[in-house]
Amino acid sequence: MNTIEKALMHGLFVHLHHNIDKVIDFKSFQELNRQVDRVWPGALTIGPEQNDDAAVFRVPGMKGYVVAKLESHCSPCVPRPYDAAATGAGGAMRDVVAMGARPIFLLDFIGTRPLEQEVIVGPCGFAGRCTCGKCKIMTSRERVNIMVKGLRDMCEAMDVFIVGGGFSTSFSDIVPAVVVSVFGKLVTKKPLTKPAKKAGDKIIIIGLTGNDGNDTLFRAGLVNEMRPAIALFREERDSLEAALAAFGTGRIKACSDCGAAGIGAAICESARYGGLGARIDLSKVPVSVKEITSQEILICETQARYVIHVAPEHVDEVLKAVRTKTTSTAVIGEITSDDKEVFVYNGDTIGVIPNKPSKEMIEALRSGR
Repeated sequence: MNTIEKALMHGLFVHLHHNIDKVIDFKSFQELNRQVDRVWPGALTIGPEQNDDAAVFRVPGMKGYVVAKLESHCSPCVPRPYDAAATGAGGAMRDVVAMGARPIFLLDFIGTRPLEQEVIVGPCGFAGRCTCGKCKIMTSRERVNIMVKGLRDMCEAMDVFIVGGGFSTSFSDIVPAVVVSVFGKLVTKKPLTKPAKKAGDKIIIIGLTGNDGNDTLFRAGLVNEMRPAIALFREERDSLEAALAAFGTGRIKACSDCGAAGIGAAICESARYGGLGARIDLSKVPVSVKEITSQEILICETQARYVIHVAPEHVDEVLKAVRTKTTSTAVIGEITSDDKEVFVYNGDTIGVIPNKPSKEMIEALRSGR
């Protein structure tokens, strides 16, 4: 394993964000849901055990499907409370969109230290003492209002209601809590589930990739500074409308947003869950900055992006629809019949991710070897 393979594989197979089923007993959820299904037959379409971007369900007596997702962005609120709160909301909205829905309602919860306590906002926030000279010292109350503004501004950009939530000042940790839950209405005929469907399908990206949101690279020691994802309001709305335009063609076979571990995770999880592979040319990914490495293109968590799968014969039709809303789109690869995902850049292979790493690989990833 080279360094970038280790970083991505650690995220996919060890980091709890992608492996929550190793901690939570989803079987108990399944049993509960089977019991409740006797009361509300067929109400739940996609539940937690399916590990997709969001839940999909019917409200008995109402037409159509509801799509819902809950997401937290707690740690990024230490260095960047405004962007972190906004991107937490935006990320949950993208998960809802990725299932084929338009987001409409948002609930939020904020937990923080007592309002008059001082907090450090900036790169040294986790250390509890500023040594860089760039941090700001403010009250917990002031930081809360910054986070609330981030949530509000993202909802305004996406035409999403804030309908309620919760608030607590009983937190004692350096890290505040910022949790959002987004609900939307399915606009496609059926949910656009994450797993890849067929070898040969083309993969299209919507949105620009930058070098922000480099958490995975930072944890792997590949960059010296953690740069949390920057909130992109106009771009988020443009990508939303472009995705919905693509859905309107009726040609989309699978969809994912580019959340944690970026393009790498979106592609690997989709291919693996579908029992297939993928080949991606990272040099074809539209980027927003001139100075960017292939590793950053692969893993950075820049906001406002989706990847969609389309049969080869429908690519032109889908691209035409997407381009009515944004020019930031390209075909970047295809689904293969292999059992691994291959990422190339300017003709060179920079990473190969197996769908089923060996026990030795997993142990090496866990131990940091």
